[in-house]
Amino acid sequence: MVDHWPALVRVLIVFFAILAAIRKKVSLGNAFFFGSVALGFLFSMGPADVAVSVFRSFTHAKTLSLAAIVSLILVLSHSLEAVGQMERLLSSFQGLVRTPQLNLVIFPSLIGLLPMPGGAIFSAPMVKTLGRAFRFTGDQLSYINYWFRHVWEYWWPLYPGVLLTTTLAGLDLWVFVLALFPMTVVAVAAGYLPLSFRAEAAAQNSNPSSGTASAERPPLRPFLRELMPIAGVILGGLGLGFVLSLTFPSKISIAKELGLIVALGASILWVWHGGGLSAGERLRILKRRQLWDMFYMVGSILVFKGILEDAHAVEAISRELLAMKIPLMPITVILPFLVGMVVGITIAFVGTTFPILISLVHSFGETQGILGYMMLALVSGFIGVLLSPLHLCLLLSNEYFGTPLTKVLRLVARPCAVLLACSLAYFFLLRRLL
Repeated sequence: MVDHWPALVRVLIVFFAILAAIRKKVSLGNAFFFGSVALGFLFSMGPADVAVSVFRSFTHAKTLSLAAIVSLILVLSHSLEAVGQMERLLSSFQGLVRTPQLNLVIFPSLIGLLPMPGGAIFSAPMVKTLGRAFRFTGDQLSYINYWFRHVWEYWWPLYPGVLLTTTLAGLDLWVFVLALFPMTVVAVAAGYLPLSFRAEAAAQNSNPSSGTASAERPPLRPFLRELMPIAGVILGGLGLGFVLSLTFPSKISIAKELGLIVALGASILWVWHGGGLSAGERLRILKRRQLWDMFYMVGSILVFKGILEDAHAVEAISRELLAMKIPLMPITVILPFLVGMVVGITIAFVGTTFPILISLVHSFGETQGILGYMMLALVSGFIGVLLSPLHLCLLLSNEYFGTPLTKVLRLVARPCAVLLACSLAYFFLLRRLL
């Protein structure tokens, strides 16, 4: 009887079951894995067919390479934390920029270069210190710390959501990075809207009598040295990936990902050696459960994508939406936004909605414009994440500054509206150019 239900209804049943499981604190990996199995059964796949699809998806080169990249990013993050390098990075930056307004933006942004759950708590003390000169309220300080911590997540290649998007859509990572970079510029500019920097505070901070400006500017070298592990991943991954793609043109996608894997591995060894981590400390980092949970989660998301394809679910949904004449662009905006707001995690909305959206883009004959659709979907979904009351960074930042959720969300709403408007304009520009 289920076979006669519309394909859209069957996928939505699984879709909301996954969201409900996530809300009930079921791990993302388990939620996606068991949702994938249920999806296969709802589309009349037998146990053997589901097992074959799961095995094929788990062992696919794309799955293994992406899971390795995401896991190594976590290892690098934990390693930098273990040797105190992020704290040294922030400390060495102090005094390099004399404009207090810029420092308020740069400190949380520096922390944002490295994905870590609840990373906003690292920059909160410095934001609080710098914000005193402007007599900002707790909700404004929490907003600054939260918003500018997340200005990179639209394109920075160390973020799992970006990596997963390019893998699912079959897009070149570095083309995607270049195309999405303008959204960070918009996010930074829009982030100033809820703030009013007082001129007298700025004047006070630039006064030689304050003692800050009169102090000698610290050297740039220590800051660059502390930044090297992160810069090495990006530059080394880009360069090696390019070389490998020329060497193995038939495996260009995996070659580029292999370049990033090698660069991450080299950076981790560099941090371990430079930080003097013992063998026991290194082993503890590698044995952290979060690392293996992340590997499993990435694999489960790609299993979900694989079963969607093997069950021919998306083709059926595409036919139904075409028959209903629902435009593709509103679906691209609304679906990721709603899921992002419900779960508060970028990789969750990418994993649940992008396999469907990507297939719809192909079914609607919009394959040439897939970069624009992925940009719009990622920005829309991330706006939902930024507005989500479940976002860990938001909760931790509000707790540190002792401010209620509603006040900070009101401040976040204005730049989010600007982001959405600019992403829509950029979408139409990309469609015209591509």
